[in-house]
Amino acid sequence: MAEADNKNQVMITLPDGSKRNFSGPVTGFEIAADIGPGLAKAALAYKIDGSLTDLAAQVIKNASIEIITLKSDDDTVYDLLRHDAAHVMAEAVQELYPDTQITFGPAIENGFYYDFVRDEPFNPDDLKKIEARMKEIVERNETITRDVWERDKAIEFFEKSGEKYKAEHIQTLESNVEISVYRQGNWLDLCTGPHLPSTGKLGTAFKLMKVSGAYWRGDARNQQLQRIYGTAWRNKKELDFYITQLEEAEKRDHRRLGREMGLFHIQEEAVGSVFWHEKGWTLYRVCEEYMRNRLTKAGYFEVKTPQLVDRGLWEKSGHWEKFRENMFTINDDDDRVLAVKPMNCPCHVQIYKQGTTSYRDLPLRMAEFGSCHRYEPSGALHGLMRVRAFTQDDAHIFCTEDQIVTETKAFCDLLSSIYNDFGFKDVKVKFADRPEVRAGDDATWDRAERALIDATDAAGLDYTHNPGEGAFYGPKLEFVLRDTIGRDWQCGTLQVDFVLPERLDASYIGEDGNKHRPVMLHRAILGSFERFLGILIEHYAGRFPMWLAPVQIAIATITNDADLYAEKVANEFTKAGLRIVTDLRNVKINYKVREHSLDHIPVILVVGRRESDENTVALRRLGSKNQEVLALDDALSQLIEEAKRPDNK
Repeated sequence: MAEADNKNQVMITLPDGSKRNFSGPVTGFEIAADIGPGLAKAALAYKIDGSLTDLAAQVIKNASIEIITLKSDDDTVYDLLRHDAAHVMAEAVQELYPDTQITFGPAIENGFYYDFVRDEPFNPDDLKKIEARMKEIVERNETITRDVWERDKAIEFFEKSGEKYKAEHIQTLESNVEISVYRQGNWLDLCTGPHLPSTGKLGTAFKLMKVSGAYWRGDARNQQLQRIYGTAWRNKKELDFYITQLEEAEKRDHRRLGREMGLFHIQEEAVGSVFWHEKGWTLYRVCEEYMRNRLTKAGYFEVKTPQLVDRGLWEKSGHWEKFRENMFTINDDDDRVLAVKPMNCPCHVQIYKQGTTSYRDLPLRMAEFGSCHRYEPSGALHGLMRVRAFTQDDAHIFCTEDQIVTETKAFCDLLSSIYNDFGFKDVKVKFADRPEVRAGDDATWDRAERALIDATDAAGLDYTHNPGEGAFYGPKLEFVLRDTIGRDWQCGTLQVDFVLPERLDASYIGEDGNKHRPVMLHRAILGSFERFLGILIEHYAGRFPMWLAPVQIAIATITNDADLYAEKVANEFTKAGLRIVTDLRNVKINYKVREHSLDHIPVILVVGRRESDENTVALRRLGSKNQEVLALDDALSQLIEEAKRPDNK
C-alpha cells in the first residue's frame, strides 16, 4: 500500500469496504497494481463513484473505486468490449479501404455496429477480410490512449483528414463539451470513451454479422451510409452459444410460424398493423380472458377510453412535448387537432376525476386493454415485436403515498404468478431512474425514486440499476423475462408518478377533509399483447401448452366407417369447451397425423372401426410416436383437466 501524505492524501474505498490511502492523484492502473499483480493484469477499466472510466484516468479526491475485469458485471463488461470492437473494426476498415470515411459506432444489445461512407458496397468477402484484420490488430496489442483537443484543432484535423462527418459533429457540440480523441496505434477516433487499455484486451471472441443501410443522423434526407454489424463476447464459449442461439431463434421466428400455423399476417396496405386469423385470434382471446380474470380477482375494474383525444389533454399531461413525433393526428371540421392515443394514462385520469374520491376509496385500480397507436419508422417494424397498432394490458393504481409499498408488493406477486403461468420462470428486475429530459422538479423525483426503491426492497426483489431510463414522469421497474433459448425480453413495468396527477389536477379528500394529490402507479404485465404473443410463439416454437393452443385436439378418422363416431366424439369435446378440429378426409391416417403435427396441435385422437365399436379413442401427443387407447369418457375427463386455464384450476 502506498504511503499516505496528509496534505494531498487520496483515500480509496473498495467494494468490500476496505480502504487504501495514496499520497496524491492515482490512476486505475496504480490502484489495481497496489491491490495485486493478478488484478493489474486482468483490469480493463474502473469505476469512480459508479462512473466507468479508463484505467489511465486519475482519482484526485477520496472516492469509491471498483476495478472492472472480465468477471465483473456482465452489462458493464459487454458494453466496454463491444465499444472497443467497433473501434477495432473501424481501424481495420480504414487500413483495408483507405478511402472510407468513418462516422460513429456504438455498442448495442448483443453487439456493436459502425457506420461508414464508401462508394463501393461492402460484400460478404469484405466482412471476412475485415474480421481477419481485426484479429491482427488485437494481436498487435496496440496501446489505447486518450487526449483532449481544442475544438478548432479537432475540426481542422478531421477536415484535413477527409473525415467531414467527424468535423461536422464537433461543430454541433455545445462550446463547453470536452473534445476527446482516442488513439490506438496510428489510428485515432473522436470518442467520449471509456476504452480498454490496449487492443489486445479485446480478445478474439467477436464476429461480423451483416451489412445494412443507414442515414447520417438517422435522417433519410442525408447521406446514406453502410452499417456493419458485429457481435462480441468475453470468450469463445459465449460467442458460440450466441451463434447457436441465433440459429435456434431463426427456427422459432414468429413471423414464419405465424404464417405456417395460420395465426396472422401483416401487409403493406396496413403497415405496422396485424391481420389476426381465426387461430391467432383464438390465441389472443385466450390470453385476454386469462388476464381479465386475473385482474378481476386482484381487485381491478376495467374501463374503455376514446381513441381520438384533443391535443389539449396531451399538452397538459406533457405527452405532446415528449411524444408528438410518435403520434398520429387528424384535424376535424372545427380545425381541432386530435391525436390517436399512444397511451392510456391521461384518459384514465379523466375517469378518476369524475365525481369526488375519498381516501377511503383508495387504492383504486383501473385497468384497460387499451388500443394504442404510435408512429414507428417503417424500417424499425418487425412482425409482432414492433408494430404501430397494439393493445396494452394497461392499468393505473391511484393510491396514497403510504400505500405505494403494499401496492407494489401486490403487483409484483401478481406479475410473477402470471409469468409463471405463461411458462416464464426466470425474471430479472431493473430499476430505471430519472432521464435527462423529464417533468417535475428534483425534489419530486427524489421522493418518487425513494418510494419505489423502498417498495422494491419490501417486495424482496433483487434488482440492477438502469440509469437514466425512467419515464419522463417517474422512475420505473422493468421486468425482464428469459425465454427457452436464453433471450431476455423486457415486458412488464411499474412506474411511480407524482407528476401526472399534479398536471391533470387529480385529487382525493383526505382524512383531514382537505384535498390531496394521489400517487399514480402506471403498470403493465404483458406490455403489448402483440409483442407478448410474438414472444410466446418463439418461446414455445409454436408448441403451446394445452390451455394456450388455438386448436387443442384434432380428431382424425382411419376410415370413413368411423365418420359418425368421430362426429359424436367431436360433439362431446366441443360441449366440454375444448377447441377441436375434425378430420374426416379420405386420406391415409399417417398423412393426417403428420399434417396436424406440423400445425402443432397438442393432441390427436385417432378413431377407426375398432374405436367406434368399443367407444374408445387412440390418443397421440405432439412429438410422440406412441399412442394410448382410452375409453372415451376417460379421455374426455383427462383432457378437460389438462386444458384448464391456470387461473381456473
